[in-house]
Amino acid sequence: MSYILNIETSTKNCSVAIAKEGKTIVCKEIAEEGYSHAERLHVFIEESLKEAGIGYRDLVAIAVSQGPGSYTGLRIGVSAAKGLCFALGIPLIAVDTLQTLSAQVAVSSGLIIPMIDARRMEVYSAIFSPNLETIRATQAEVITEDSFDDLTETIYFVGDCAEKCKTVLTKENFVFLEQIKYPSANEMSSLSFEKYKISDTVDVAYFEPYYLKDFMVTTPKK
Repeated sequence: MSYILNIETSTKNCSVAIAKEGKTIVCKEIAEEGYSHAERLHVFIEESLKEAGIGYRDLVAIAVSQGPGSYTGLRIGVSAAKGLCFALGIPLIAVDTLQTLSAQVAVSSGLIIPMIDARRMEVYSAIFSPNLETIRATQAEVITEDSFDDLTETIYFVGDCAEKCKTVLTKENFVFLEQIKYPSANEMSSLSFEKYKISDTVDVAYFEPYYLKDFMVTTPKK
């Protein structure tokens, strides 16, 4: 059986899932303002393995969120994943954070735009189809009332930016799914398994998270 440990720590949500053949069998997570990832992560891993009834040696790979997101959160998750991969001699799989966030949306048409809060009106965003194909790659941008004006489809926004963005993104085809705020290891399970099946892994020694710090400068609308 292919058991994969999935680790998602790119936002306030510290999340761990054990997946069997791409299906989550155990998931533990908590979203806190204080970013308690360093204290919670290894506890969640140990508890998840115990509940799944497996040991570290039963794992065939470790999957980790590759970013973008919190610098500290990403470092904690990646460091833990690398350490386990080195110790166990198993591959490391990097999963797109924004694709994981988008995977919580179940729609048959339109577009999905996941957004992770940065600061002020800045976000990390991407555009995905309902089947999670990348329409526009991840980028950092400043949200204005002109953002996504060229998109005529129904747009589903997810992430922790709803409160600040819905005041400027007011077109009729814009829908904010405010209940979907953070990426979760639960949705990583199927994504990481697909990568595992085709040996889409990263170099454990040299892999670095995708921090994406630079922002696109825009001119405010007069």
